[in-house]
Amino acid sequence: MSSLYWPYLLADYYRILEMFTAVVGILILVSSLDDLFIDLWYWTRQAYRKLLIRRKRYQALTVEQLLAKPEQPLAIMIPAWLEYDVIAPMLENMVGSLDYKNYYIFVGTYCNDQRTIDEVERMRRRYKQLIRVEVPHGGPTCKADCLNWIIQAIFAQDARMPEPFAGMILHDSEDVLHRLELHYFNYLLPRIDFIQLPVTSLERDWYELVAGTYMDEFAEWHTKDLVVRESLSRMVPSAGVGTCFSRRAMLELSAETNNQPFNTDTLTEDYDIGARLARRGMKQIFGKFPVDYVAKRSTWFGHGRDKMIAIRMPLGVREYFPDTFRTAYRQKARWTLGIGLQGWSQVGWEGSLATKYLLFRDRKGLITSFIAILAYVLLAQHLFFLAIGISGYWSTFFPSTFRPNSWLLDLMWVNTFALSLRIIQRAYFVGNMYGWEHALLSGPRMIIGNFINAMAAARAWRLYLGYLFLNKPLVWDKTMHDFPSADQLHQQRMRLGELLVSWRAIDENTLAQALKAQAEEHKPLGQILLENGYLDADTLNEAILFQQEVSEPAPGSPEAAKHADATVNPEQVTAKP
Repeated sequence: MSSLYWPYLLADYYRILEMFTAVVGILILVSSLDDLFIDLWYWTRQAYRKLLIRRKRYQALTVEQLLAKPEQPLAIMIPAWLEYDVIAPMLENMVGSLDYKNYYIFVGTYCNDQRTIDEVERMRRRYKQLIRVEVPHGGPTCKADCLNWIIQAIFAQDARMPEPFAGMILHDSEDVLHRLELHYFNYLLPRIDFIQLPVTSLERDWYELVAGTYMDEFAEWHTKDLVVRESLSRMVPSAGVGTCFSRRAMLELSAETNNQPFNTDTLTEDYDIGARLARRGMKQIFGKFPVDYVAKRSTWFGHGRDKMIAIRMPLGVREYFPDTFRTAYRQKARWTLGIGLQGWSQVGWEGSLATKYLLFRDRKGLITSFIAILAYVLLAQHLFFLAIGISGYWSTFFPSTFRPNSWLLDLMWVNTFALSLRIIQRAYFVGNMYGWEHALLSGPRMIIGNFINAMAAARAWRLYLGYLFLNKPLVWDKTMHDFPSADQLHQQRMRLGELLVSWRAIDENTLAQALKAQAEEHKPLGQILLENGYLDADTLNEAILFQQEVSEPAPGSPEAAKHADATVNPEQVTAKP
């Protein structure tokens, strides 16, 4: 073909490119108007509460009020499939952190997952409030299936207790809990049927860009979007962790579903159960109780000195999210598949106008995730044509569709303004939670997040179509997680007696008697507990090993002297009980 035709072919191609750009611009505008509505609702609500509600001087809930309410029995549910690497440190941190005594932990394991079973059994020897629930068939099935077996174990334990469980709390094996979490649930039960706490990512290093997208997204979602959802529809979706169900809610759902309250036909049983409880008129709230967190932060993108800071933020659940592109999009594919596709087929478009709008918002990502990537492709081509035009290699073109004063050019400016608002607000929420360095990175990380979301949507469509037309089962797609180290959690060394009481190996009365005997006989506390039959040697061994894992206080310090009277020498553990 003669070189004379190339300029005209390029001109034809560029005209088609402009048409595609106009269509994509319109679609982006529709999505942007949705986001702008959420922004307007949130900031108007914030201004209203600050100017009118707070000026009326309503007294905020205090920690003293939480601690003053008598402790009701609570059950913590942890489904576990291939969690052998994180379940033990998670349980250690949970028991060591919670400032609450009247609770049990139910961990569900599969009969063909021996490594996780071994770790849970090792922890069960330590913690008398831990109950392992075995799913009798092999895994993985789905998370809902594991949870349904846990619920049956909770009801069975219920029958053996003088007071029934007031609430059931959903957690995963990578969660980091705040010490007041159970007190907060206890305060709201039984008058609230469904309580969802904010979920945030533990802080990552600045160069962990994929993991950083979770920091950014959850900082905005669980500060702004869920607040809007609650105020719009009185319905709060469960995040799968940090969710508390009242006893009434679980009993009613179990009675209607043949003792299977969690829907095994979806991969996002948490989202599904929140919608089902809302349709039954049960009261739901998104908890926003401010507490202090202590964080170790590296300044100036890791080049400055490390510092300890106190952050005031809502009581919630923190965890590490995936830090590789593949694990991130596979995890999000499960969310997209369950919320977008399975939710569409099972829930439909039921509910009020506000509920239908929020369902649309949940499902639009099935399409808009691809539009964002298409926009990047179009932008790259426009930059290419701009470059060859400036360089003089191409000068033949038709009159532009985006000529000055055209509505399409105005459309592009509106989309630019909407994108700027997205970036500014994302940076604001991220900066409040993680500092200015991560706020600056949140803009570039939005691009990475868009590619992750597009891959997740593609995988979700592929899995769902395979399920529909090829009968391929949809199973629990396991995402391996990390759990913070003891240094990252700033774990403190407890005295032996306090540690055993927190494990429920002994009660406070037994500890008091043993301490009294220690003062009279001048023997190590562990030896006294063994000799009087208050404790078995295996549990004492576990307690001493646990103490050794936690950093020792400096020799000669007041802390070392404080612990000296309560620490048992390992040789003394072998004494017969």
